[in-house]
Amino acid sequence: MLETQPIVFSEACEFVKQHHRHHIPPQGHKFSIAVADADKVVGVVMVGRPVARSYDNGRTLEVIRCCTDGTKNAASKLYAAAWTAAKAMGYRRLVTYTLVEEPGTSLRAAGWKALHQTRGGSWDTPTRPRIDKHPTGQKTLWEFMAE
Repeated sequence: MLETQPIVFSEACEFVKQHHRHHIPPQGHKFSIAVADADKVVGVVMVGRPVARSYDNGRTLEVIRCCTDGTKNAASKLYAAAWTAAKAMGYRRLVTYTLVEEPGTSLRAAGWKALHQTRGGSWDTPTRPRIDKHPTGQKTLWEFMAE
């Protein structure tokens, strides 16, 4: 039976490092939650401030990583737990992004709504050069909002 449990940032980062398909661990977070099957952690969700400045209004958070080892229902349990925790802290909105080729089954199962597809692209600019280490194509924006 899957159960959520606390997890410290460094342990969540290590899980992401070992299991995430296309992202490295984030630089920071507000909180992380693990899901375990018996005593084995099978997934983590990491929640932080929104990357998009227009969403960073003090009442919105973003799921910056959701990563599992493939255990059935682990991702949807993590997405639901992330919203429950954010809402309990007074946040009104939680957002996340998926690659357009990802169907979002776990998000839908947890009650999230797809809003639209982003244009995609790189954050690299001549005045602030960056090396992209993640997919830069279109993404689907998802949200969960307080009613």
